[in-house]
Amino acid sequence: MNSKTRKNIFNGLFLVALIVFTVWAVFKDQDLGKIITLVSDIHPIFLIIGFTLVIVYVCSESVIIKYLLHTVHIKAPMHNCIRYSFVGFFYSCITPSATGGQPMQIYYMKKQKIDIPTATIILMLVTIEYKFVLVFVGLAAVIFGQTLLQCLSPDVLFFLYLGIGLNVFCVVFMSLLVFKPGSAKFLIIKGFNLLKKLHLMKEKNNRAQRLEDSMEIYKEASVYLKANKKAILITTLISFVQRFFLFFITYVVYRSFGLHEVNAFTITILQSVISISVDMLPLPGGMGISEYLYMRIFTPIFKSSTAASASMLVSRGFSYYVLVIVSGIISFITHLTVRGDKETDKE
Repeated sequence: MNSKTRKNIFNGLFLVALIVFTVWAVFKDQDLGKIITLVSDIHPIFLIIGFTLVIVYVCSESVIIKYLLHTVHIKAPMHNCIRYSFVGFFYSCITPSATGGQPMQIYYMKKQKIDIPTATIILMLVTIEYKFVLVFVGLAAVIFGQTLLQCLSPDVLFFLYLGIGLNVFCVVFMSLLVFKPGSAKFLIIKGFNLLKKLHLMKEKNNRAQRLEDSMEIYKEASVYLKANKKAILITTLISFVQRFFLFFITYVVYRSFGLHEVNAFTITILQSVISISVDMLPLPGGMGISEYLYMRIFTPIFKSSTAASASMLVSRGFSYYVLVIVSGIISFITHLTVRGDKETDKE
């Protein structure tokens, strides 16, 4: 058994263990019969809306990928871009800090004749835009939503500020790589040499040279950005809309319980607080902490822990578990059917 197989088995077992622990922790003191009754009483139209929002959320990224590929004169069929998105979301959902998504997307893009440097640049821009939206919403909530945030408990605020801080660092670092690749290269090489001197990292397999070579991609990204500012603006706006498709699911669930006292904007922003808080944490899909924060934030809004648990089962079910199942099925089909398609060509 090679190391990659062992790693995959470990990740799979860890994910299953995390799911089991999360389910136990959330529902151990709840009336399961009442929760099942509440969920079963939801009108099917709300479930259809929730499922539709999840699919539109994923396909919105497909639109971004297709648009960015078009700007570099690569013609990719929409169904291929949809496959890239579902593959990315599946592997992001099951790997810590969502680290597995992009490598698999690049793998399948390469299979369909999109060169690795171009695929890397496109997906890096998608990531920057994705995280920029989270940072923007988080900072806007902190600056303009103090009245709302003051209602949150200290532990929730801790995770919110931690999430904002980590995402700000990530956006700044990635932007530095793109906009100032020369300065970024200097800092990274210096940091690498410092780690070697401190014996925290060993030089092997020409690691330093490979690091320098990889920096060339960011120079290409810098050139791309300067030539495609309009495309970046448009796709960033699409990213904003995309994120709120997912955040809005919680409001749909709220209304499905016959509640209407809290408006859509408030619930959507509160759901964004959870997404911002867990985005950079080293847990698959933010599992465990997402459920904890949901219960802390939404129990008062749903008026009881039982109703909040039932709503979380539906909301989180759509935004994570249904997404994992659907994207997993499409990823499996993609794995079976992608054999170096010739549908993707230079225009």
